[in-house]
Amino acid sequence: MTPVDPALWQRIIQQVVSSGGHIIRPWFTSLESISLEYGLLEIQVPGRREQAYCRQNAMRLFTDAAQRATGRLVSVCFLTRAEAAEEEGDVTAAVVEGVEFDPEDGAFSLNPNYTFEDFVIGPCNRLAHAASVAIGESPGKTYNPLFLHGSVGLGKTHLLQAACSKVRADNPQADIVVLSCETFVNHFIGAVEKGQLHELRHRYRHADVLAIDDIQFLSDHEQTQEEFFHTFNTLYQSQRQIILTSDRGPGEIPSLQNRLVSRFNWGLVARIDRPCYETRVALVHKKARLRGVELPQD
Repeated sequence: MTPVDPALWQRIIQQVVSSGGHIIRPWFTSLESISLEYGLLEIQVPGRREQAYCRQNAMRLFTDAAQRATGRLVSVCFLTRAEAAEEEGDVTAAVVEGVEFDPEDGAFSLNPNYTFEDFVIGPCNRLAHAASVAIGESPGKTYNPLFLHGSVGLGKTHLLQAACSKVRADNPQADIVVLSCETFVNHFIGAVEKGQLHELRHRYRHADVLAIDDIQFLSDHEQTQEEFFHTFNTLYQSQRQIILTSDRGPGEIPSLQNRLVSRFNWGLVARIDRPCYETRVALVHKKARLRGVELPQD
């Protein structure tokens, strides 16, 4: 954990007090900073009741104060004394025991056939293709995040992997993490159970490109949504590229937190429709040529 500079914490508290109004409570003076790393400020509160109050009434107040004091995009998390002690113990145990979080478990290998050259462009996917090419050439600087959505089998994963392959071709040293949302959820659950949240956060929040397929799997996973929210903020603040795919648009994902819906719309949301007849024919010919078969044009 990275402790918060006392002077910085004092500026945050002063900002809270000066703008908090009726939200301020006497016990705010007993709040303590725990750490500030990867864009997440952890604050210790006396107990469950104070934690519930801060989450419901003071989250925006502390977030705004932290962002003003640091000049960066910062998320805030309130922990009870017991939770803070448990988290510190988990991190220490992980270091002492030499346990390592394995981010490659379940991660995708880039498919060499998923390239822009092998993608058939048509009216149904032109915007999604152009945006994917743009972020492949200039990750983190054009459309961030890029959110691709459409039915199964329309090329979302192809474009996601093609963009990542382009980044890797131009910069072999780039740290590119490509995985399914289900794998991300499983990694989070495993990290919680093994006390390896610190390692998980370090892995995902230091990636140059984070590409997650089927992000709709976050639905109903409230704690994983909380974790991904902070991961998203850290990457976005650092201008690291985020690519997401889904079978539906951000606002159509059931039980997805409104703040995640908002962030998924920050960049470009591109829908891929079912291909028209001409595009389907071109797709058949392209696949045939890849297999060494030439089909008649008619």
